[in-house]
Amino acid sequence: MHASAIAVTNLERTVAARPARPVLRDVGRDAQSCLGCNLRRICMPLDVDDPDAKALFEKLVASRLRLHKGDVLFRTGDRFTALYAIRVGSCKTVALTDDGDEQVTGLHLPGEIIGVEGLGNDVHAAQAVALEDTEFCVLPFERIEALAQRDTGFRRRLYRLLSSAILRERNASLMLGTMRAEQRLATFLLDLSSRYQVRGYSATEFVLRMTREEIGSHLGLKLETVSRLFSRFAEEGLIEVQGRAIKLCDRIGLQHLLAAS
Repeated sequence: MHASAIAVTNLERTVAARPARPVLRDVGRDAQSCLGCNLRRICMPLDVDDPDAKALFEKLVASRLRLHKGDVLFRTGDRFTALYAIRVGSCKTVALTDDGDEQVTGLHLPGEIIGVEGLGNDVHAAQAVALEDTEFCVLPFERIEALAQRDTGFRRRLYRLLSSAILRERNASLMLGTMRAEQRLATFLLDLSSRYQVRGYSATEFVLRMTREEIGSHLGLKLETVSRLFSRFAEEGLIEVQGRAIKLCDRIGLQHLLAAS
């Protein structure tokens, strides 16, 4: 086959494999507002007393996006216009390393807000991909700014959100730079346990939405290392593994791994 024909074929395959853009679904009158959402205590835990601020808060969500597994919410380089609150499902964020490789930078659960990394330069510095069927609330940043100017409580919440994003990056750097492989995986499992518990789910039994390879990318470990550690943890009675279903049998034992020198 001629070289140009091969190039065209490869391009067609790449385009065909690329996840389609999600379709916006407008929030109708029957849609739940932020004030009545059961995830508000995680996503936006604040009281709004000012009537005008309350009206702005009610209109904070402009629309909702429903994505299928593998759909892309935003890509690296996309213009930043909004933050996104996960209402149902989960997603991962992926960034490019200096070598051009992809690295999973985060796993995000219901009630969490993503897209903060786009604030600095008004373009997204990562790609967000749905790990299952997922619904996002779209929070246009111009509406967020208007509410922050009107309500000091919301402004403080916004500052805490930005601070938390910086802290997560710092903790991730510390983990990759100072922790041994088994400590990284133990930290990952215990963190998930705590986050699921806050949402009213089981703290000891949950399904890993990321593959072993994605977990390795997130923790700075090779796939073989992650698989070996899961097997080792199971053999030592720390966890039970069945596919992606995980049961933490000995959380104290996992915590002891973090304290070991």
